[in-house]
Amino acid sequence: MARSQTTATVLRTISDDKSMDLFRTIAQSSIDSESLKNKTKLTRKQYYSRLSRMTKSGLVRKKSGKYTLTAFGKVVYDSQATVENALTNFWKLKAIDSLEMSNELPKEEQQKLIDTLLDNQELKGILVKGN
Repeated sequence: MARSQTTATVLRTISDDKSMDLFRTIAQSSIDSESLKNKTKLTRKQYYSRLSRMTKSGLVRKKSGKYTLTAFGKVVYDSQATVENALTNFWKLKAIDSLEMSNELPKEEQQKLIDTLLDNQELKGILVKGN
């Protein structure tokens, strides 16, 4: 991976649905090229261009004939999973925003409502860290 790599460049590498699917498939299990092509149903060009970008970005490597995530790729995948959790809980997070904007409830009551509303510990941790 080049030193000039930026967050935007890495995120662009996995920014479309097909790239995300390819990245997710590699993350879920070490997989050979033929199985990966069959599983993702990408055209030859789509497959190789996306895989090349992921390799150049340092997200993916080929080891013993199988594609796997690099250590950097694992961190990016975990971050992407956090974003997916946030999307799953989008409306709950919007409700939390509304609670925080309102000055009608004491902080303790707001926190109790947040604890009741949000069952994802990782997201709760992020929200607590942000305050």
